[in-house]
Amino acid sequence: MLRAVTSSVKFAGDGSDVTQTSMIWKKQDEDATINCNHTKDYTYSQMYWYRQLPGETMKLVVFTSTAKPDHDFGNFSTEKFAATKPDAYTGTFTVKNLEPKDKGLYFCAVSKHSDTDAPSS
Repeated sequence: MLRAVTSSVKFAGDGSDVTQTSMIWKKQDEDATINCNHTKDYTYSQMYWYRQLPGETMKLVVFTSTAKPDHDFGNFSTEKFAATKPDAYTGTFTVKNLEPKDKGLYFCAVSKHSDTDAPSS
């Protein structure tokens, strides 16, 4: 039986800077990997992966950054999800061992690094 893992395309700003895999069809128990990239400059090194399941609100699954080798999965399990951030422009998100309850909307967004610890002028 096939399960769909879908994701939005061209999310962020005016919609032309960030692109990702548009739809994935996989069988139960397989892994599904979504690719994301952007054409902004290298300072947009932070990537956020969100999930929205049917009837639920959107939730942040993982935050990745080229500045941090360990990704922040918050309350989500690394046994179920994985992410890569090889450079400022690209990243991947994987849902492992697909189950029917994983069907939903998955998408990425990027953010520019800002130094919040810098003294104000």
